[in-house]
Amino acid sequence: MSQTPVIFDQALLARRQKRALAQGPADFLLAACVEELVARLSAVQRTFTQAIDLGGPTPLLAQALAQPGREVLRVAADPAFAGAGAFVLAQDETLPVAPATADLVASALALQWVDDLPGLLAQIRRALKPDGLLLACLVGNASLAELRASFMAAEAELEGGASPRVAPFGDVRELGRLLQRAGFALPVVDFETLTVRYDSMFGLMADLRAMGATNPLVARSRKPLRRATLMRAAEIYAERYSDPDGRVRASFDIVWLSGWAPHESQQKPAPRGSGTVSLADALKATRRE
Repeated sequence: MSQTPVIFDQALLARRQKRALAQGPADFLLAACVEELVARLSAVQRTFTQAIDLGGPTPLLAQALAQPGREVLRVAADPAFAGAGAFVLAQDETLPVAPATADLVASALALQWVDDLPGLLAQIRRALKPDGLLLACLVGNASLAELRASFMAAEAELEGGASPRVAPFGDVRELGRLLQRAGFALPVVDFETLTVRYDSMFGLMADLRAMGATNPLVARSRKPLRRATLMRAAEIYAERYSDPDGRVRASFDIVWLSGWAPHESQQKPAPRGSGTVSLADALKATRRE
């Protein structure tokens, strides 16, 4: 049996997230995602009474989900992330709840730090009641492409090679396959790109520190970053990714996942071979003369 590769230094990530909380986190990106998640949830014609907020270091999502008649349980990896409501400590990427416990599992900007995402999705699927919903967003693989490219170019120029500085975030198509593998019905994956502008690359890096989201890769370089390399990366960033007013762009690719625990009431695809119209006839019907 193959062992899941360890990509992220979870202890380092937790320390940085706790430091960000203590100093006052930059939560504008999380706030935007929570607002969108609640809007998406409001469009679902269902009543959810048992919800789980999975993985985030702040209670912002749990607070947004809370409403009369709905219990919200926060599940996170450190007691410092508990907040004021019901809380369960999760360690080693486990979901410590009984099967068929919740009718909603929600997560905002937390799943991108999971080493064994297929395993966690399978645990979420087991934790949901039949016809329960997973609704989550995570950072996608095109995020911070500008920062990644600027550092790679600067290090190639001055260091003779680049070290990994931005995490390998999830790919849309692969995430869709993972939902299917985990046993979710009616899986849907889509994404949006949020662009934030800064006076310079250093403003972006300050926000990443205030999010607790600076490089937690196990494979990161342990050598101190040289000032010359840092300054050259900032120059390249400004040269390649600035707007006419001189401000620079930073892209955040937000991937949205939804899937349902199977239930007999759900819509099912028609049996293979049951179609009554051929593809050729359908194409003829839609072709303009």
